[in-house]
Amino acid sequence: MTTHDAALRLLGDIEKVILGQEAVLRQLMITLLARGHALLEGVPGTAKTLSVRALARGLGLDFGRVQFTPDLMPTDLVGVSVLDETQRNFRYRPGPVFTDLLLADEINRAPPKTQAALLEALEERQVTVDGATRALPAPFTVFATQNPVEYEGTYPLPEAQVDRFLMKIVIDYPPEVAERAILDRHEAGFRADDETTYSMGEPLTREALLEARDAVDGVHMDERVRRYVTGIVRATRDDQAFALGASPRAGVALFQASRAEAFLHGRDFVTPDDVKSLSFPVLRHRVVLTAEAEVEGRSSDDELRALLETLEAPR
Repeated sequence: MTTHDAALRLLGDIEKVILGQEAVLRQLMITLLARGHALLEGVPGTAKTLSVRALARGLGLDFGRVQFTPDLMPTDLVGVSVLDETQRNFRYRPGPVFTDLLLADEINRAPPKTQAALLEALEERQVTVDGATRALPAPFTVFATQNPVEYEGTYPLPEAQVDRFLMKIVIDYPPEVAERAILDRHEAGFRADDETTYSMGEPLTREALLEARDAVDGVHMDERVRRYVTGIVRATRDDQAFALGASPRAGVALFQASRAEAFLHGRDFVTPDDVKSLSFPVLRHRVVLTAEAEVEGRSSDDELRALLETLEAPR
């Protein structure tokens, strides 16, 4: 089985567990293949946790979940050195961040100091505690969630941290036919807290994931398409609808995500359509609307769509 076939099989298995969210699951796969992290935004009950758990199950990876709360301390996340009285020295006790796939649930409920503790892990896949730097597992990926409608008791994520997420994946309600199918599956015995009811195939290996990531790195992007990526990112800085445009890191993110999208399509080259389709999840959290645009009820996606229509894609 090729790495491409293995990735598609995994995606198909997850779609058997999470119904009606095909686009969301594909973006989760792209995040994982592109060595990124994702911010998932959706109201409670839209299978954010279940999606990440099913992804971990399909890859046979370690899965960790941290419920972010106002009293969560940085040491609760990255670990702490504790006194070992038998050895008369301090021994490091790793925190839950030492896992393959980490679900940071309701990340905006933790205070800024705790949110900042994730920055090093997100960017460098390592943590520093008491002056010692410790590497995180090779497939380490963070999927953070936040509720878009409940703001009481939350701390907005700073721009520096939001920019570390490869994509912001917006999860909406599934279509009616999928909701009916969800009830049918529960009638047949499906339980979200019981992985034996997921009806998934044999998990892929950690090595298969790493091979797929290497294959994504081998996907070619023509110079004209690279200029298209740069043109989109730079255009956000000149657009009057945005008070803040996308950073150069956004261009790198769009480049890498587009290569993962091409890989899932079975191609070894990126097309302008790959870039255009991923501009929304990659850029929507990296631009800031002006007050006028917000008052008029326009969203980042609305403005990005309008901007893309003004740019000519390479042929």
